Amino acid sequence: MYLTIEETSEYLELPEDYLRHLILNNKIKAIYDGKQYLINKNQFQNHLEQMESYREVIQEYLREPLPEDPDVKDED
Repeated sequence: MYLTIEETSEYLELPEDYLRHLILNNKIKAIYDGKQYLINKNQFQNHLEQMESYREVIQEYLREPLPEDPDVKDED
């Protein structure tokens, strides 16, 4: 499935100017049909899977309670 730059921007939640920059620097594969760039949506699947995995790791880390500090002394 091919997307326009605008649709890809919404899909990846990235600015359109940044996507154009990546296309012109050959960081993203795209086809120019004479009017607009068309981008294959499937090329981002690996990136999105990695981002989801990273989010899960971060969420797990944030849910972990802080350990007690051994230097804290209760002087009551």
